[in-house]
Amino acid sequence: MPTPSLAALPIRRLTLRDLTACADLSEDRGWPREEHKWGLLLSAGKGYGIDDPDGGLVTACVVTEYGPYSEPDLGAIGMVLVAERHARQGIGRRLMRHVLSVMGTTPLTLHATPYGRPLYEELGFKVTGRAEMLRGHFNSGGPVPTTSTRAATAEDLAAVLRLDEEVLGTDRTHLITRLPAFADQFRVAEENGRIIGYAAAWPNMDTQVVGPLVARDTDTAKALVTSLAAGTDRPLRTDIDVRHEELRTWARERGLTSAAFNSVMTYGMPELPGDWSRRFAPLTVAAL
Repeated sequence: MPTPSLAALPIRRLTLRDLTACADLSEDRGWPREEHKWGLLLSAGKGYGIDDPDGGLVTACVVTEYGPYSEPDLGAIGMVLVAERHARQGIGRRLMRHVLSVMGTTPLTLHATPYGRPLYEELGFKVTGRAEMLRGHFNSGGPVPTTSTRAATAEDLAAVLRLDEEVLGTDRTHLITRLPAFADQFRVAEENGRIIGYAAAWPNMDTQVVGPLVARDTDTAKALVTSLAAGTDRPLRTDIDVRHEELRTWARERGLTSAAFNSVMTYGMPELPGDWSRRFAPLTVAAL
């Protein structure tokens, strides 16, 4: 049980002014600082945390809401962290219960590590899927995908947003419109002048994260990943829905190796909305 002093500390909203404290908290738990990702999440989502009287944060998390601004139809929870010196005292549970209370009847989703999964199950989350984190230097050998890809332009944004909402089953305009500034690369796949997929690659410490990855089919997804890999010398990282076995096998053949498996969990809904067959990888497992 948390000590009375910790239990009495207020939970507050976090802002971009808390970015350094959030990165410090990540580092405290042995995670990368990921300041670039924290910046996106704190601007596009809602951060919650508890200040440590001795400085820094006791705990933090971010909820990214999707759908109508005033009545979101989905929330994604990520970056749930508790400082090592305050771990195993019920602080994370208290923060999560606060988030559940604030979100009310809005369905929720998150990616859970094996370490965090028992807490989420205790709170009522159900495992509805799995994602495999793959990482490594991409080997461009082998057959070249034939689907045409190119750098996205401002004129593509409306079509990308329509496709994204169709595939994800919710409106992510506030997230997708941040991609041109957030990502190093933002590409679309095209057929007969129609956009059939899109993907981005963004910097995260020493890697380039491929995500989101939305595509009509596996061949289109391969073409997008190949084109993104050609634009960087860094190792790639991506988190692929395990149901896309063909893409995962292909990625391994191109030099990426399995780094971890996370459970996709939902609360208040039986599964994620949208069309999973065209949803290959999230922008980040901390969002959607």
